[in-house]
Amino acid sequence: MPHFLCTTCGTQHAESPDPPERCVICEDERQYIGWGGQQWTTLDQLRSDHSNQVRTEEPGLTGIGTTPKFGIGQRALLVRSPGGNVLWDCVSLIDEATIRAVNDLGGLSAIAISHPHYYSSMVEWSRAFGGVPIHLHAADRRWVKRPDPALEFWDGETKALHDGITLVRCGGHFEGGTVLHWPAGADGKGALLSGDILQVCMDRRHVSFMYSYPNYIPLPADEVRKAVAAVEPFAFDRIYGFMFDLAIEKDAKAAVQRSADRYLRMIGAGGNGP
Repeated sequence: MPHFLCTTCGTQHAESPDPPERCVICEDERQYIGWGGQQWTTLDQLRSDHSNQVRTEEPGLTGIGTTPKFGIGQRALLVRSPGGNVLWDCVSLIDEATIRAVNDLGGLSAIAISHPHYYSSMVEWSRAFGGVPIHLHAADRRWVKRPDPALEFWDGETKALHDGITLVRCGGHFEGGTVLHWPAGADGKGALLSGDILQVCMDRRHVSFMYSYPNYIPLPADEVRKAVAAVEPFAFDRIYGFMFDLAIEKDAKAAVQRSADRYLRMIGAGGNGP
């Protein structure tokens, strides 16, 4: 039986003979049901008219994004590391060309995902590379729509992987909202892969913090402060956002603090400093 994909958020669901009646991820107030109503596709159908672009972001970091745009439109990031490559976030499309490209870059040892909007076809990706573990924060367990033995739920505020790569729970957008700290990134100054937990703004000089981006629901002040405090212990000079070219190239840690101060002022909650 097929595993149907929601065309609005790109989430793959458990196998069923017919499309599910609803996508609870899109029914949630952080997302939305497409204007044409709930619609579904399959991975085979997606492969027929979409492909993945594989692009170097910097040495040791490769972006993988689907064209034309599908679902939310995020791109995944492959972090290459001596202890094994990690796929950060995920896209719905996986095909033979993508598998070959990833294998040419050293394969895949683990997957880690920032929040449920990017769960997409994570189980398909895991199985394509031998059932590698998928690291998800336990606080978001209820949003998983295709259970699988590869799913590994972690608790707490951080999870160390290997070679200093660390998952950091920021919360906010989702209770288990996570970013990835890559200490080898940005020429050894450190990089933060933030999905849209810390959303890189279009000016590429600031980040923002939202409960819902498409529905413009802001985060409370305490959640913003929590997110900033979560990344404070980590050194990083660069932040990669959720799509190609959306990055703060340098002085990114100061940009997070500056952005939080601005955000808190604008919602009438004062600054984020002492």
